[in-house]
Amino acid sequence: MTAVKESTARRPLGHFAERSVVGLLAVAGAGVAFGLLLMLVRFKWGPMYHADHEAAEWFNGLVAPHHALVTVLQAVTDLGGRPVLIWLVTIAVVTLLIRRQSRLAVYLIVTGVGGLILDPSLKALVGRLRPVVDVPVASAPGNSFPSGHALGSFVAYGALLLVFLPAMSPRWRKPAIAIVAVLVALIGLTRIALGVHFVSDVIGGWLLGAAWLGVTAYAFRLWRRERGRSVPPLTEGLEPEAAEKITPAPAEEHVLEHPRSAVAELLVGWVIVFGALYGFGTYVSYHAKGTVFETLDTDVPRWFADRHTDFLTELSWWWSKFGDTHAILIVSLVFCPLVLAIWKRWRPVLFVVLALFGELSLFLASARVVDRPRPAVENLDGQMPTSSFPSGHIAATTCLWLVIAIIVFVRTDRWWRWLFVALAVIMPVGVAVSRMYRGMHHPTDFMGALILSGLWIGLLYWVIRPNADVYEGNRPEIESEQVDELDDELAKAGRPG
Repeated sequence: MTAVKESTARRPLGHFAERSVVGLLAVAGAGVAFGLLLMLVRFKWGPMYHADHEAAEWFNGLVAPHHALVTVLQAVTDLGGRPVLIWLVTIAVVTLLIRRQSRLAVYLIVTGVGGLILDPSLKALVGRLRPVVDVPVASAPGNSFPSGHALGSFVAYGALLLVFLPAMSPRWRKPAIAIVAVLVALIGLTRIALGVHFVSDVIGGWLLGAAWLGVTAYAFRLWRRERGRSVPPLTEGLEPEAAEKITPAPAEEHVLEHPRSAVAELLVGWVIVFGALYGFGTYVSYHAKGTVFETLDTDVPRWFADRHTDFLTELSWWWSKFGDTHAILIVSLVFCPLVLAIWKRWRPVLFVVLALFGELSLFLASARVVDRPRPAVENLDGQMPTSSFPSGHIAATTCLWLVIAIIVFVRTDRWWRWLFVALAVIMPVGVAVSRMYRGMHHPTDFMGALILSGLWIGLLYWVIRPNADVYEGNRPEIESEQVDELDDELAKAGRPG
């Protein structure tokens, strides 16, 4: 009986040892292969040198004549750029800290920072210049070997996959692994096709990424074993027992109770809002002669144009940027993951997404049919691809900050919720003033943006009910007064022993 118990107790350790040997061999193999490749690149080995340059010229001849293909390649390659990867890892770390998974947060920080350090240091060490092709279609700063996009995407997406695999059902894990592998491969191939890296640069980035990711994953598994925890296969993720904690919305059965009727209501509502915009826009654009609307649309742009100064022009440019697509996207891509991490519900996120999607579609459709010219003053932003009515900048800003205020105000009783209410007023007004100062919109374009935002957000609130979970008793993962504890959690997880 004693022998049986000892055998049972040793079995997990034996399995871990067997898997560790195989894993260490794989990691060591990737490291050795990278070292060999680095030496070949450093000493400009002839066959590889010629193969790299021939491949660069072949890809350039294939890609350069097709501008649409270049646009697609740029979009894919951006998924491996530092801004996207840093955003993904940062959001994941904050989410894990909110969910009290500080060990996994430390793992992501260490793995990500290591990848950021390895890339520029090795590029400086090797000093390889980037390819020179006949028809350049893209450019990149710095040296060439190894590819930072290939290295960074392998490390970041691989680490995120290892952390969040337990949140997926077993039948989706292999497809998720395959999707990440294809994405990393595509990012590397785009760097070659765009002519900013040689084939050996990308292969070197993949090998180094595999080695570094393997080292950090092996260190994490050793840490678990030393504390007496089971060490599962990597196909189950780093911490399978954290599955419920890292699942985005573990307690949410249905995002919407009646999705079909909700879709029908939103479609009908969209048509009604579009009709209101078309009616008001057509009236103020072509049938408001002699009314207060014509007076406003004539006098206000001229009043602003007569008061242009260098300082105000610069200020209006910066404030106007708060309403452009990039700013709206950045704020929403930070806000939505945080709401999901804290409240564990998809419905508020759906509220934000539909608000922005509906605003964009209503703006494009109404601008197309109304086709109003810009004010008859100097347009500081030059020729724009869309017409004047309604203002897309103002509508997008209003929708975004209004939905944020609606979500935040109900979900906390802290004093700072009023800041979001203030932002829901200040941001649209500031963008509106800047757009009119720059001669890009009439005052009635501002009114049209408010009509769009008010009607569409009101419809969405009635259909989606974004705060229903709060009224039903849902509590946040972390209370607002516990925010200071996140640093303590992170420090505790990072201490040895």
